[in-house]
Amino acid sequence: MSQLDWIILAATLIGIIAYGLYKSRTTHNLDGYILANRSLPWGLVLLSIMGTQASAITFLSAPGQAYTDGMRFVQYYFGLPIAMVVICIFFVPIFSRLKVYTAYEFLENRFDGKTRTLTSFLFLLQRGVSTGISVFAPSIILSSLLGWNIYWTNLFMGGLLIIYTLSGGAKAVAYTQQLQLIIIFAGMFLAAYMVVHMLPKGVGFIDSLQVSGKLGRLNVITTGFEKGNGFDWGDKYNIWSGVIGGFFLALSYFGTDQSQVGRYLTAKSLTESRMGLLMNGLVKVQMQFAILLVGALVFTFYQFNNAPLFFNQAQLNKLENTSHKDSLSIAQKTYDDLSEQKKSTVALFAHAETKEEKNNKAAELSQLQQQSDSIRKKVKTWMQTEKIDGDTSDTNYIFLRFVVDNLPTGMVGLLIAIIFLASWGSIAAAINSLASSTMVDFHRRFSKKEVTGEEEYRMSKRYTLLWGIFCVIVAMYSYNLGNSLIETVNELGSIFYGPILGVFLVALFLKKITNGSAVFYATVLTQLLIFAIYIPAKMKLIGLGFLWLNPIGAFGVVIFALLLQSIMAKRKTLP
Repeated sequence: MSQLDWIILAATLIGIIAYGLYKSRTTHNLDGYILANRSLPWGLVLLSIMGTQASAITFLSAPGQAYTDGMRFVQYYFGLPIAMVVICIFFVPIFSRLKVYTAYEFLENRFDGKTRTLTSFLFLLQRGVSTGISVFAPSIILSSLLGWNIYWTNLFMGGLLIIYTLSGGAKAVAYTQQLQLIIIFAGMFLAAYMVVHMLPKGVGFIDSLQVSGKLGRLNVITTGFEKGNGFDWGDKYNIWSGVIGGFFLALSYFGTDQSQVGRYLTAKSLTESRMGLLMNGLVKVQMQFAILLVGALVFTFYQFNNAPLFFNQAQLNKLENTSHKDSLSIAQKTYDDLSEQKKSTVALFAHAETKEEKNNKAAELSQLQQQSDSIRKKVKTWMQTEKIDGDTSDTNYIFLRFVVDNLPTGMVGLLIAIIFLASWGSIAAAINSLASSTMVDFHRRFSKKEVTGEEEYRMSKRYTLLWGIFCVIVAMYSYNLGNSLIETVNELGSIFYGPILGVFLVALFLKKITNGSAVFYATVLTQLLIFAIYIPAKMKLIGLGFLWLNPIGAFGVVIFALLLQSIMAKRKTLP
């Protein structure tokens, strides 16, 4: 990066931190640190909800997801608007009326202490690991730009994030996310504009969409029946898994995950909470669509320009020092030749005057792209064969490499600042929720010592520090995940979200179930069932997309709870 890029990057980040510290003045107690004294308007609640969900992973990994797999990932969000309506009707009024700090307090009122503890523990486990993976995302940037060791980069980034989170609390997070999202939206719009602007003369936005569409990157709607063998349950993203599985995942994430519940509990009233959630349901799908579209446009850009054989250059350098050195050299030459053929073919496609000519060139271009993809897959296989340490998937590096290699001076610094801002906002909110849940659901319940509001405030900051350290440790082990980060985080959430949601569904809708032990053991059994399904699915022994784990987990708790309550009731009536 140039000196101007570094100046813009530093100025943007320092400005955001200063703004957050200025806005973070609040009372030194749990109400102030965790819930911002329940004083925020719906607009801030909306931006805080969106900022918590839109991490660096969203802006780093989603464009790469569209580049490699097309835009069908957007279907993952199709169930979200429906979930927002359900949460506003059934979840928010109860949380608001009970004046809870965390969602899990409600479960103790409804069932018993052990059910609350188990559900809160499952949240802490999955959210802590997910946040650790999110810490890893901005570390990728510094590691790639400066050539730093990824482990030292994790320590550096994690330290900054801990300081940033400790400095404020919920109010600082909300106000900085407001400014962050404004800058983020402006930056992503500029990135999309620059991609189209850098295309050859005479090739516009519509032309670029035609190219990416013909090559399968605008596959916004897929049915899961494409292979002609009935419905493919192993297909991760289609309209059915998105609407059904995505609905249950969103219902659990926004209705039971403290990182999101804590955002709308900061609202000054029930109406403000509902407005923030409903507006999120309207805006989020369009936002994710736009980010994925940037990835599709980057894909088009690389049809007119030479694309890297592997977007993570550091990993490619490692492969050059193995027994595959000669094979890699041949692959690079073949790949470059294909790139030249694609450039001439796509130019003819863009300027074709007849439909027949366009179709012919599109078929030729598709064949060349398949050959290029085949070489890229071969390189990834070689990395796995050589057991090269690090990520053998370059999905997370595609957008970053495009930004650094092609955007003008100044713009690079701004876009990288955007990715940092997204990471800091979402990670700060997540660590804040981890600390609040630990403080309220565990420390308050199990500590017999009487403490003042000021002492609880200080204790919450200590838990924030401990969770920050935990997330940095998780980030250290996130380098060999293989998948895109955005997919990994959502897959991890789906393992736990179903059972957590199931507990809340029983609490809200099955009033006749009052036995806390029945719900507790139903949750344990369901969580074990999810692991029994997920592990063979991950090993490709069975075909099941991870989004389906969410409804399975939710209904599993409901069914087991009904059965166990019936069994326990019969045992009580026996003489």
